[in-house]
Amino acid sequence: MSLSRRKLHIGIDASNIRSGGGLTHLVRLLNAADQDGTSLARVTIWTSSRTAQQLPRHAWITPVTPAWCNGGLLHQAIGQQYHLPRELKIAGCHVLFSPGGTLPWQCPVPTVTMSQNMLPFEPLQADLFGRWSLMRLKMQLLRYSQGASFSRAQGLIFLTNYARNAIEGLLKTVTPRTALIPHGIEERFKRAPRPQRRLEDCSEARPFRVIYVSILMPYKHQIEVAQAIAALQKQGMPIEANFIGAPWGQYGKTFQQLLRKLDPEARMLKYTGHAPFEKLHELYHEADAFVFASSCENLPNILIEGMAAGLPIACSNLGPMPEVLGDAGTYFDPSSVASITHALQQLAEDHAMRAKLAQAAWQKAHAYSWKTCANDTFEFIEHVVRQHEGGF
Repeated sequence: MSLSRRKLHIGIDASNIRSGGGLTHLVRLLNAADQDGTSLARVTIWTSSRTAQQLPRHAWITPVTPAWCNGGLLHQAIGQQYHLPRELKIAGCHVLFSPGGTLPWQCPVPTVTMSQNMLPFEPLQADLFGRWSLMRLKMQLLRYSQGASFSRAQGLIFLTNYARNAIEGLLKTVTPRTALIPHGIEERFKRAPRPQRRLEDCSEARPFRVIYVSILMPYKHQIEVAQAIAALQKQGMPIEANFIGAPWGQYGKTFQQLLRKLDPEARMLKYTGHAPFEKLHELYHEADAFVFASSCENLPNILIEGMAAGLPIACSNLGPMPEVLGDAGTYFDPSSVASITHALQQLAEDHAMRAKLAQAAWQKAHAYSWKTCANDTFEFIEHVVRQHEGGF
């Protein structure tokens, strides 16, 4: 029976998806999938036992947790290359979808993968971790493995035009069958913009509250943001910053040491560490403004969360941030304390501009839907399979 007259059985390699944005994407994608309204019949997911427990419980979803999915990185890599192709064939899958970006070298079915991490493809950003660091080495290895996977896949999904242009320009050869499918945003983040307080109505007791949500890593530039906030405080501005995100390595330690030096009593420079994803929307809704200082993103999901929360935004001018935020924010060079200081000062002092930017950002955020993401993803996968089998 040809595929045009039967339902689609998709195999998903989630063996390297354990937490973070990759897990959020997979869970939201499956939750939003319209299994009844499409040719999607079954999904079999190769993943770890821990990840399997967090997947949606639908009759058409079958998690598979072989030993190689639960082992270390080397065990997973070997299993992906040697066990997964055979297991795909035994399961009767029509296609392999690998959202983690890496494919087996030989696969018995057509393959679709996606680009979710720009660090492997922006060496100058990876260098921020240190020239001889393990992270930089890891990014070099990922550039090779993901680049090779992108080149031999039958379908490749990008999240932004910025990522597509940068990766295609670097690799020179990628699959000609590509799609632009951004992630969605959960409804709980969405809140219409509130009336903007005048800066003169703020005080040390009721400061202008800025929030920055991101893991503490060199390319997130929390150190420069903290120094900019401290400079504004020194000028007499009643401004408070709350940094939220898990610490990473030496950068996390250095950042926390800096905060203790700049604000020993943590009165105006606050670091609350990791916050559960389920609670993040509440923290956004308590803030007056949002800052996003990353210099390397594929799709800045956190920026979109801030947009959806109806916050005025001061944002990095690098990567895909201008593509996503457009004219709905004020921009700065994330490596320059002076540039960040100027952008935040502009935002704080002009409440009318804040109101205009918050409204524009909030409206732009409505374009990001998990339902649209799921529909477009599974339609693209079906399109790739049917072209591969001559269905069109």
